[in-house]
Amino acid sequence: MKLIAATNNTHKVIEFKRILEPLGYTVLSQKEAGIHIEVEETGETFEENAYLKAKSVYEASGLPTVADDSGIAVDALNGAPGVYSARYGGPALDDVGRYEKLLAEMENVPDSNRTARFVCAISLILSNEKVYSFTGVCEGKIGYAPRGENGFGYDPIFMVGDKSTAELSPAEKDKISHRGQALRKMEKLLRKMQNGESDE
Repeated sequence: MKLIAATNNTHKVIEFKRILEPLGYTVLSQKEAGIHIEVEETGETFEENAYLKAKSVYEASGLPTVADDSGIAVDALNGAPGVYSARYGGPALDDVGRYEKLLAEMENVPDSNRTARFVCAISLILSNEKVYSFTGVCEGKIGYAPRGENGFGYDPIFMVGDKSTAELSPAEKDKISHRGQALRKMEKLLRKMQNGESDE
């Protein structure tokens, strides 16, 4: 079965492929599917934004579609940047600029108050009647300087134990990451459906 990943983010497409292709799905990025739309993320929650993206691409393609919306929520910043993680600091900033801005805002925050979490919501649309949502959360802390060469986004400053998520191998990251957790929930449902079991 072909499944379109409703994203133009290469890193996310790689993660979707890594988990879904062993299940027999052929994962296509929006670009590979010839869909050139940029969905405005007007939702107030990760779940709403994921659904908006999946719905737009599903309607444009008619093919099963999966989308995610994810970000980082920092307790000392009252949950910010949250759903605005990808737009934090405005359009002029890239990934490095965004995490540097976050580090600057956390400069005088003591270790005990640097708790944060990565949150991921995934929306899966197989048909108009079969629409599903999955969430995953990875708890950690904001570090003091970027570490590691793997990962993307805020990974270099997000600490889980004594490592940043940018210091983890892809396999290590999949085990604990917010997206890995949400994708495993989706994988479990898809396996049940492949086996003819109820999707409840």
